[in-house]
Amino acid sequence: MSRRIIIVTAVHAPSARFLPDAYASLRAQELPEGWEWRWLIQEDGRTDEVAPHVPDDARISFRQGRPGGPGVARTMAMARADGEYVRILDADDRLTPGALARDLAALESDPELGWATSRALDLLPDGSTVAFPGDPDDGPIERGAVLDHWSAHDYRAQVHPATLFVRRELLVALGGWMALPASEDTGLLLALNSVARGWFSSEAGLLYRKWEGQVTGQASHTDAAERDARMAVVEARARALGRFQWRYPPGTD
Repeated sequence: MSRRIIIVTAVHAPSARFLPDAYASLRAQELPEGWEWRWLIQEDGRTDEVAPHVPDDARISFRQGRPGGPGVARTMAMARADGEYVRILDADDRLTPGALARDLAALESDPELGWATSRALDLLPDGSTVAFPGDPDDGPIERGAVLDHWSAHDYRAQVHPATLFVRRELLVALGGWMALPASEDTGLLLALNSVARGWFSSEAGLLYRKWEGQVTGQASHTDAAERDARMAVVEARARALGRFQWRYPPGTD
């Protein structure tokens, strides 16, 4: 029986047109023998605008639900996640060749690693790419390192939460994504880093699309009062987990 990597994608109507590009990047992935992927697409809402863009593939599961933001959509998709690992793939982004295999190799080779991330490149409207600044060295990321960097650099992590590859059991134990209007993926990343060592691949694993309808590009995303509130909750959770000394795997120091 094949072992599975679950790809989780939250989508809303404006980003649905990019799903075929995401699908093409997923089909291009080559996995080790005995491994397969399943793609869980969860619409943040119930419209008639997303389904026409969902590819026809038996490996894809599409559901809809009450609107609550991408974190809610992803967490609801976890109800049908039956694999050992979960990889985030936003609807408007694309995986690079070999991305899944590299993340899988890192976590399969070291059972004490709970999660992995990789280098991300901004994908501009003209098709060109721009590197994400401040990438760490290729290799393990110690507990607390992402939080320390994030706190010292105006709430900017040195690894991109949109590239997250994580053990499903650990993701479920932390409750999935935070109940925030934005930055829910950063909140999850910092929580993971508080309890488990991670891995960073310096080889690009994601093309992070920049476009006019991007949620993170909207004025509401940068509202100062809301941003400060989001960051306060994200930091409080991560630091509380650190103080409680809950560790993955259980029994590690």
